[in-house]
Amino acid sequence: MNTADQYLKAIYLVQEMDDGPASTGAVADALDVSPASANEMIGKLEGRGLAEHEKYKGVSLTDDGILRARDAIQNYCIIERFLANVLEVEEFRAEARSLEAVIDDTVAERLDTIIDRSSECPDCFDAKTDACRYLEVEQENPAD
Repeated sequence: MNTADQYLKAIYLVQEMDDGPASTGAVADALDVSPASANEMIGKLEGRGLAEHEKYKGVSLTDDGILRARDAIQNYCIIERFLANVLEVEEFRAEARSLEAVIDDTVAERLDTIIDRSSECPDCFDAKTDACRYLEVEQENPAD
């Protein structure tokens, strides 16, 4: 996954929570980046046909953008569950965020063979808790 995929994932999740276009500010907050950085990447995604941005209304993903965002969420779930359930990494969420940008689809597929992922993935991902519902750990501080 690369930075573009992280943006697609964030836009998708904000859209799901807001039930409509994602504001640039909400996307920037989700990724802990400046609104200017978010605007720049949203413009690039729009240029690639993955998003549509309308000033003052927000950004929406195209069908191709949605497919790619769902793949990114699925890979994130795989990484998160592998770190938490297999390696028992205490700070699994922070590690998953670090790794999602560098782990490619091949590595994610290989990790997937170890975690016994649910067939409903990536719909198992809860944007509000920022976690897969099938994590076998307590989620006391979900957005940390």
